[in-house]
Amino acid sequence: MGFQELDELLDESLRLPIGGRTYVIPAPPAGVGLRVTRLVAAAGQAAQGKEFDAELVADEEEDDLYAKVLGTAYDDMLAAGVSWPKLKHASVTAMIWIAKDKATAERYWNSGGDPNLMAPNRSARRSGGANTTRNPISTSGTSTRTGGSRNRGRRRR
Repeated sequence: MGFQELDELLDESLRLPIGGRTYVIPAPPAGVGLRVTRLVAAAGQAAQGKEFDAELVADEEEDDLYAKVLGTAYDDMLAAGVSWPKLKHASVTAMIWIAKDKATAERYWNSGGDPNLMAPNRSARRSGGANTTRNPISTSGTSTRTGGSRNRGRRRR
């Protein structure tokens, strides 16, 4: 691996396009990263009906989490008049990037926040796993059925 590839691998920023501008979200300080990771884990536990540390969630709300995960991009977004829904979407995307990885964050960003749209793209779905698409039913009027054992020996009238 050359220096350029390593530099790209270690790129510690996330770029999000909003309103014709690309905002660069820098990697957060380690303490913020650890807290976001714990918060995302607590959210996963809550979604599964498991117990979680409610104090962690309350602390995060007090700490202005969105500003911390967006870093310098937060003030840039406010100055540019980015709407609340877009700022919130950018913040949650950044949290997913921090707690998981860029690929998961990109799927979330591209889904517009709809978890049903976060499935892998069409080609990825086709290349792996079972195909759940049914074959179309023949409309030619012929059948390849043998009639099964119940109909053997019976005459049609």
